[in-house]
Amino acid sequence: MHVEILAWLVPSAAVTVLAMLWATWAGRPRREPGKDRSDAAYERFAKAITKEHPGAQRPRPTMTRDRSTGIAVRPSRGGIADSRARRSA
Repeated sequence: MHVEILAWLVPSAAVTVLAMLWATWAGRPRREPGKDRSDAAYERFAKAITKEHPGAQRPRPTMTRDRSTGIAVRPSRGGIADSRARRSA
């Protein structure tokens, strides 16, 4: 009787095991065909890495920083008229 009650778990367990096997197979490390790992490829990479960046000679724009007062102030949405209307109401 208990086996009949738990029989509904068999399909979900089988699907879980198949998903685990597929994830193991899909996540395996692979070697891509045609990938060049020769010394010439390493030399080309080293030459490209040591080359100076084209934007390195341009001057950077100066950053102007606002002086922090330590108080967060949210700008009002309305103008002076809006704040006067709130006070008179």
